[in-house]
Amino acid sequence: MSAPLLFLDVDGVVLPFGAEPDDIGVDLGRRLAALPGELVWATAWEHGANDEIAPRLGLPRLPVVEWREPTAAQDALDEYFNLHWKTRQVVEWAGGRDFAWADDEVTASDRDWVAEHHPGRALVHHVR
Repeated sequence: MSAPLLFLDVDGVVLPFGAEPDDIGVDLGRRLAALPGELVWATAWEHGANDEIAPRLGLPRLPVVEWREPTAAQDALDEYFNLHWKTRQVVEWAGGRDFAWADDEVTASDRDWVAEHHPGRALVHHVR
């Protein structure tokens, strides 16, 4: 059985609002690396998180969710269900694997949608 995926947003999660990338350090990186799962960047930074954030945390290059533009139909459904723009693609990227997702913009709507559309276990965590 594969380890769960741990999807990480950058802004507001790894990098607090108002902080600069130089403000984060290896202590956070050690704590993230010690978590029982496979870390994956799920951020608008995409591969920039590996260039700018991972080295400051002392982390290796991590897998990255590469965001696609939603179709007009998906966009309309996401708006109707009040889904975060990342939700569908995080579930798709997980491919049925158990996962945790830490993001500062997720809501109960995202948790409900994941619970209904993802066959594995999932924890969608809103970071304040």
